[in-house]
Amino acid sequence: MFDWLKTMQNDIRSALERDPAARSPLEILLAYPGIHALWLHRVAHFLWKRNFKLLARWLSHLNRFLTGIEIHPGARIGKRLFIDHGMGVVIGETAEIGNNVTLYHGVTLGGVSLEKGKRHPTIEDDVVIGAGAKVLGNIIVGRGSRVGANAVVIHSVPPNSVVVGVPGQVVMRSKPLESGPDLHHDQLPDAIGKSLASVMARLEALERQLHTHELETNGGNGKPIGKDDERVLANPPLVHPPEHGVWRGEDFSI
Repeated sequence: MFDWLKTMQNDIRSALERDPAARSPLEILLAYPGIHALWLHRVAHFLWKRNFKLLARWLSHLNRFLTGIEIHPGARIGKRLFIDHGMGVVIGETAEIGNNVTLYHGVTLGGVSLEKGKRHPTIEDDVVIGAGAKVLGNIIVGRGSRVGANAVVIHSVPPNSVVVGVPGQVVMRSKPLESGPDLHHDQLPDAIGKSLASVMARLEALERQLHTHELETNGGNGKPIGKDDERVLANPPLVHPPEHGVWRGEDFSI
């Protein structure tokens, strides 16, 4: 009983730390559906492990009705999970969630197989998953990673990475991660857009060089290459292609 009370205190404390709108423990206790869903899931999971599976499923169904959050009673959830807002969150049967994980509304930890075994993702410690993101299949999202809003993640993610886009583009950070949850949702790399801009800048500089060369070989005076062109050719804004599906963080300043 004491362990359960201590766990509930940690859950309330995690909400206070991660939600600037939270003003008091009493407010969280009374008005945070993510906390309520987590507590009801722990009871359902307790019943599930003791083979009261029908009762556990009924309790999870009641949980969804009351909170708008669907957590299968078989899902394994670590300490201090925080589900902010929560409406529309779905966590599948074989999903595993580590400690200090943050989920926002509309997140799906779903399966892509009809097999009975492990078919849902594993989320390691200190991961933040943005609103509307979908993490699908038996994959691993590495520790300290951040999944951007509405991203669709279908491959495993290395630790300390950022995932954006559909399908998810994985960028491994080149900068050290600050302590605590990474809630900087505005800092998302545009991997495809920046790569195209890099190619266009280099192509334009090369075309100008080629045009100047043609004028000179044809007897014209030829307009000299500008300083901007020389700079781009000497030090192009190179974006390296992804290695094994992972982009380099130094190319995107993260």
